Amino acid sequence: MSAPLRTLIVAHDAGGAEVLSSYVRRNGIDGLFVLAGPALKVFERKLGAVPLATLADALPQCERLLCGTSWQSSLELEAIAAARAHGLPSAALLDHWVNYRERFERGGQVTLPDEIWVGDPIALALARAALPETPLRLIDNPYVADLRDELHRLPQRPAGGTAVRILYVCEPVAEHALLRFGDERHWGYTEQEALRYFLDHLAVLGKPVEAIVVRPHPSELPGKYDAVVAGYDLPVTMSTGAALLSDIAAADVVVGASSMAMVVGLIAGRRVISCIPPGGHPCALPHAEIEHLAALVAARA
Repeated sequence: MSAPLRTLIVAHDAGGAEVLSSYVRRNGIDGLFVLAGPALKVFERKLGAVPLATLADALPQCERLLCGTSWQSSLELEAIAAARAHGLPSAALLDHWVNYRERFERGGQVTLPDEIWVGDPIALALARAALPETPLRLIDNPYVADLRDELHRLPQRPAGGTAVRILYVCEPVAEHALLRFGDERHWGYTEQEALRYFLDHLAVLGKPVEAIVVRPHPSELPGKYDAVVAGYDLPVTMSTGAALLSDIAAADVVVGASSMAMVVGLIAGRRVISCIPPGGHPCALPHAEIEHLAALVAARA
């Protein structure tokens, strides 16, 4: 008797991998995994060792495809095209609130799955507008459920202190813009400029700063922000590789540009600030609770 068919799980970037791995774990999915880039560590952290395969070897053994989306790689799009060629239904989980159509475009060609899954009503409305030709499914966000469970188990920083501890979450804005549009300043600023803008305006927080922990994006190389930090006499350190939730639980304020980590900060009940400099493309996160540094600076002036 032949073995039962499995679900093909494909991911490259960390954001999609976080949602996809949580879905697999919470639903007991029997998967065969095609993973690359940051996704591999995400899945191993949550699921331990997983059965890895190449796309060509995995397709005949699977009955459907579930994938994330990536800006660094075309792996998921290749998997969608291959699944369609093999007659397998495909679904992609969206992990953010921006660039929905662009996630499925490479070289002017659009490769859409049979279905797109989103984890909240805001994402559903955005996806419906950006991808009207693709069936959508609203699911309970498994990553958010995991986050809430983990947060209950972590020691939290006491509220109401006289000094604040800040977690600064980085994202490769210029690298993404260069890859997607051929111009690292497509969004009107770079990640280094955003960090400088924040460090230049710490006074708007209204409290002394006890510590600033800078957390690079999983795709960024060590030392990327050293030159920026060296220009300030401030209590800045780099994250030592702790889990994102551990860094957030130890902070009072989470600061970034448009990072998903900022949404995690909201889920954890932290004050969250977007530090996109004036002239930059506005923060794409649709959450009303996020404050904007440029507005705080303008109000103080």
